[in-house]
Amino acid sequence: MCRVTIVTTAGRPDDVSLQLAQDASKELNAKIIPRQKRSVKKLAEIYDADVVIAGKNRYEYYAKGAASPFFFHPNSSAFRLKRVARGEQEPLLTACELQQGDSFLDCTLGIGSDSLLAAYVVGKQGKVTGLEANQNVAFIVKKGMQTYDTTELPLTACMRNIEVIHANALEYLQQQSSNSYDVVYMDPMFEQVIEESSNFEALRHAGSHIALSAEWVAEAKRVAKKRVVLKAHYQSEWFDQFGFERDVRLTAKFHYGVIQK
Repeated sequence: MCRVTIVTTAGRPDDVSLQLAQDASKELNAKIIPRQKRSVKKLAEIYDADVVIAGKNRYEYYAKGAASPFFFHPNSSAFRLKRVARGEQEPLLTACELQQGDSFLDCTLGIGSDSLLAAYVVGKQGKVTGLEANQNVAFIVKKGMQTYDTTELPLTACMRNIEVIHANALEYLQQQSSNSYDVVYMDPMFEQVIEESSNFEALRHAGSHIALSAEWVAEAKRVAKKRVVLKAHYQSEWFDQFGFERDVRLTAKFHYGVIQK
């Protein structure tokens, strides 16, 4: 059963944050609760709820019990994108073999880093769709990609060209036509924790933990025109279990696997 979500403001709300709270309330169908100098932890306990905060500069999402908030920031994406722009190799793009104009379906959007790289490669003529099962995470990332203020190009253009959809990946795939996306990508969250990924701790707490299944892989293969790509921990059994050809990276904690159509 899904926990209820409430919306509140920062400690000292201004007109901007009050309007942002109204926007979040409408989109999430969530009640606005006045802050009244109460801590996020206190509000979560009183209402037994997850909390979305409308601040002056961004939205933050505290899943109940979380010590830190989830919020959108391109962080590692900017670094990875600069490397790609310099012509350096990026394992995700090597596995996906994306080309300009391709369509890319990210079944597990999360913070959106991988979709940002895909958007850079496919360009304006391409299509990138990111699915996120958790409604609050999807809302935070969608708003962040639409409004995050950065002068860094091509980062801004890439963010604006990603369609974020709140949806369960399997259910969404079942509704798509066969061969409707060139590449279908999946990175099911946290089958095993990668210690180096401490910056994703808030997302681990906030996001949906959905295991890969045979039905999910079968639908991905049907929808993909060129290939299905899986990212998982290097010790994962999913590669062999579901027939992915693994790209073994000896120094990496995670590997990519490919099913070629």
